[in-house]
Amino acid sequence: MILNSDGAEIYYSVRGSGRPLVLLHPFPANHRFWDPCAPFLENRYQLILPDLRAHGDSSSGTGPATMAKHAQDLARLCDALEIGRAIFVGVSIGGYVLFEFWRQFQERVAGLVLANTRAGADSDDARLGRRKSIAEVEQRGPAPFIENMLSKVLGETTLRARLDRVDAARAMMSRMTVTGIVASLQGLASRPDSATTLATIGAPTLVLAGEEDTLTPIAEAQFMHKEIRASRFEIIPKAGHYAAFEQPEIAGRLLRTFADALP
Repeated sequence: MILNSDGAEIYYSVRGSGRPLVLLHPFPANHRFWDPCAPFLENRYQLILPDLRAHGDSSSGTGPATMAKHAQDLARLCDALEIGRAIFVGVSIGGYVLFEFWRQFQERVAGLVLANTRAGADSDDARLGRRKSIAEVEQRGPAPFIENMLSKVLGETTLRARLDRVDAARAMMSRMTVTGIVASLQGLASRPDSATTLATIGAPTLVLAGEEDTLTPIAEAQFMHKEIRASRFEIIPKAGHYAAFEQPEIAGRLLRTFADALP
């Protein structure tokens, strides 16, 4: 299904029935990120699975894919599906989107899951790295960028012993276009710092980290857990930045337990 939002076409899928559970994938993936995890959730929850703008089957619109644009896209999607309140799960960039969504639409949040993400903005070095990546993608195309990202987003255990997951991740990430990667990297580089937002989060929150995540180390998750009152914190073993994709049974159980306990 397609939603028109601020000059972009946002693709989304709906699976299962029950209380709405909105699942936001990481960069540079798409809604298929959740395919291994969905079977553990869809018999009790209505899963809302969008491709963020510039990812998958969603178009980029014009200019950078900023967190503000993503948050507005998400609000419009909830309106279109007549969802007043939902549980929101965000991985990596999905978490950045949810910080912005909380600032603008916190009354719509029944629960939050922040997975493999961080509250801080990009450092100067990180922004420089994104600019270099943009130049390389524009010159050489997406394939070298995607291949380089695989070793960063997947954990050591997956890279060594789960070649099926590696192949599936490569196929999923290869859906990214030059335009989509560039718009996403520009949006990531310009995202605001959300550290001060953490103390304002009053919704029940689960913070997840991957044991082998080198992009967002466990210390980042521990900081968010410390700053968000009444939050829970869990580590997914033998998993990297794509923890829910790498260990779907564990992630699915954690998500289900958290969501089932919400009033």
